[in-house]
Amino acid sequence: MSKDEKDLGADGVQDEDSARPGPEEHSSATGSQTHQRLGASGVSDAAGQEPEEEAGADMSKSQSSAKKGSFWKELPILIVIALVLAFVIRTWVMQAFYIPSSSMENTLLVGDRVLVNKVVYQVRDIERGEVIVFNGDGSWDDPTVVQPPESSNPISRGFTWVQQQLGAAPTGKEYIKRVIALPGDTVECCDDQNRVLVNGVPLEEDDYLFPDSVASHSEFGPIEVPEGHLWLMGDHRAISYDSRANQNNPGGGAVPIDHVVGRAFVIIWPFSQAGSLSVPPSFDELNAAD
Repeated sequence: MSKDEKDLGADGVQDEDSARPGPEEHSSATGSQTHQRLGASGVSDAAGQEPEEEAGADMSKSQSSAKKGSFWKELPILIVIALVLAFVIRTWVMQAFYIPSSSMENTLLVGDRVLVNKVVYQVRDIERGEVIVFNGDGSWDDPTVVQPPESSNPISRGFTWVQQQLGAAPTGKEYIKRVIALPGDTVECCDDQNRVLVNGVPLEEDDYLFPDSVASHSEFGPIEVPEGHLWLMGDHRAISYDSRANQNNPGGGAVPIDHVVGRAFVIIWPFSQAGSLSVPPSFDELNAAD
C-alpha cells in the first residue's frame, strides 16, 4: 500500500471516527432528545390537568347548588309533614296543658304545664285518684277558670292558638281535677274527722291536699254517682269549684266520662316542679276492691 493510501485510510478512519459521537456526546444527545420529549409531554400533561381541575371545581359547585336548591324545594314538604304529625299526636295521642288556676294546689301550681295521655283510657278504665283533664260543657261551668283573651287581630289569635297547642296558654274550655268516685260509687262528707268517704271508706288525703283543706270540708251527700259519670274534686278544697258546687247542674255535679280528654300523668314545666302525677296511696284500698 502506498503512503498516500495509508494517509487517506488514516484520514478516512479519522474522519469516520470523528463523525461518530463519543459516549458522552451520545448520552448528551439522547438526554436532550429525551428531555425534549419529556418536556413536551409535561407541558401537555400540565395543559391537560388544568381543565380537569376546573371541570371538577365546576362540577362540585354545580352539585352544591343542586343540593341547596333541593333543600329549599323539600323544606315546605318537611314543614307540612311535621305539622300533620304534630296535629295527629295532639289530637289522638298526647297534649300539653297549661294550669290556669289554683284549684289543684299544691299538686299543681298556676303556670305549670302537664302532659295528658289521650290513649290510656282507650285501653283501660279510669281509676280513682287519677288527675284528669276534661271538658265541662253541659255539666258545670267553673267561674274561676281563666279565659283566654279575645283579640280581633288574626295574627294575635293565631299566636294564642299556637300557645294553647303547646300548653303555654289556657284554653278556657278544659278543666283539671282529681277523680274521687267512679260510676255507681257512693260519695259523701264528712265522717267524725271531717274526711270524704267513698263507699264508706274514709280517704286519708293529707299527703296531697292543700294544707288545712280537710278542715274546710262542708257536708254533702251521700250521692250515688250516675252511670257513665265521675265525681271530681280539686286538691285545694277551700277554693275548688268542683262536683260539690255543681250539684244543681246536669249530672248532679258529676261529669260524663265521654267528656274526659285524658290523664295528666307528668308535670313538664317548670323543672323545679317536674315529676309524675301518681295515684295517692289513700285510694289503694278502694281500687283494689274493684
